[in-house]
Amino acid sequence: MLLAEVVAVSAAVGATRARSAKSAAIAALLRAAEPDEVPAAASWLSGELRQGRLGTGWRTLAGLDAGPAAEPTLAIRRVDALLDDLAATSGAGSTRRRAELLAELFGAATAEEQRFLRSLLGGELRQGALEGVMLEAVAAAAGVPAADVRRAFMLSGRLPETAATALSGGVEALRAVRLRVGRPVRPMLASPGNSLEAALGPDVVVEHKLDGARIQVHRDGDEVRVWTRTLREVTAGVPELVARVRALPCRTAILDGETLALDDDGRPRAFQDTMSRFGSDADPDVLLSPFFFDLLHLDGRDLVDEPLHVRLDALAALLPPELRMPGTRRPTAEQAAAVLDDALAAGHEGVVVKALDAPYAAGRRGRAWQKVKPVHTLDLVVLGAEWGYGRRTGSLSNIHLGARDPDGGEPVMVGKTFKGMTDELLAWQTATFPAYARAEERGTVYLRPELVVEIALDGAQRSTRYPCGVALRFARVLRYRPDKTAADADTLDAVRALLTGGA
Repeated sequence: MLLAEVVAVSAAVGATRARSAKSAAIAALLRAAEPDEVPAAASWLSGELRQGRLGTGWRTLAGLDAGPAAEPTLAIRRVDALLDDLAATSGAGSTRRRAELLAELFGAATAEEQRFLRSLLGGELRQGALEGVMLEAVAAAAGVPAADVRRAFMLSGRLPETAATALSGGVEALRAVRLRVGRPVRPMLASPGNSLEAALGPDVVVEHKLDGARIQVHRDGDEVRVWTRTLREVTAGVPELVARVRALPCRTAILDGETLALDDDGRPRAFQDTMSRFGSDADPDVLLSPFFFDLLHLDGRDLVDEPLHVRLDALAALLPPELRMPGTRRPTAEQAAAVLDDALAAGHEGVVVKALDAPYAAGRRGRAWQKVKPVHTLDLVVLGAEWGYGRRTGSLSNIHLGARDPDGGEPVMVGKTFKGMTDELLAWQTATFPAYARAEERGTVYLRPELVVEIALDGAQRSTRYPCGVALRFARVLRYRPDKTAADADTLDAVRALLTGGA
């Protein structure tokens, strides 16, 4: 199969907002691809490289001087092989060799293929094939239930491999994918809840919602490995977490939870202190404490398909109380309110209400997990920023906020805000945003939709100002979320759910 066919489907997907049309176009391409072409094609249509980041920044790509080919001849296999070579190139002479490989790739590409490759290699391919759309397309292409595709993807953690498994082996191969200690699982996520009263049911657990970082910890004998919510391994940087899990009375385990830095009084330190431990300039004096709320495997027994109450029983038998997330099962309304009050009094964000009969399933699973906070918060994508005036002259200040399109299109603008920004944050924005710039006009710098910011707001309101028909009310910046990608941002549906009057 030629790269040109992938480029054509990418353009078709980007040209429609209809989720079914996106899925159908991708499914047709995947069906026509050879088995060894599926992983690369699926990865590219997701806007990602199978090899991960190649270190080819926009400056490098913009500096390429390769005239376009007249006719499309580049095959998927050749492109993928060149990308493999790029990923493997390092050491003495690597700069020259990488330039040669890029020149070979772009010199064989047509003008349309060059534009596609620049966007793909630069991390700016936004044709609307988000994770949910891709999984639906894989299921349609293979003629298998979407639930089997989602489950295999959760357990493998990699969409290209899941696509290849579905297309080559069907339902039987997908159901053969098993939880593996040492291979991270796509995390289950909580949806925003409107209120504690609305989220409660007769068979739920109410747990503290910490202001920390999500972690997934695997233990196999003496080997312990730790991943973040984006499945980035951070084992080497968190020895205290490794030591705590290595001391547990088990042989193998997969734990899900959060970690945060606490002060001497046991109260949470600033979120930035916690996140500083995951950066290249980590402060070794900031110690992390783990709080686990789920157990997916224990000593040879997989628990992901068990209801939450079974997983919690196993977790309680394994962990001492200080390592478990505080919470109450099947509370009355008064008891649930007391859990929320306790969480807030301890300096945490709120609570998460979870259905005790729910299995573990990646992504946001409707009402299975709902987070309830006294102040509405949303994780939104920064689409741009305006140069300030007055005291903020010379600073990138008023930021444009976008919600994720649930149908896989570009993020949808839902508001602006300059509130909640400290001088330190303004300086950070001004220094950081230019690296994400894709255009600038009339005092506004438009950004690639990659940075996620947590916004507090009083709700949403109907508005004719934005095409989506809804806008944020009294939005203010809480913090940036380096632990999240644009794919983790809240959707337009989540914003609409906050409309005054419940519309």
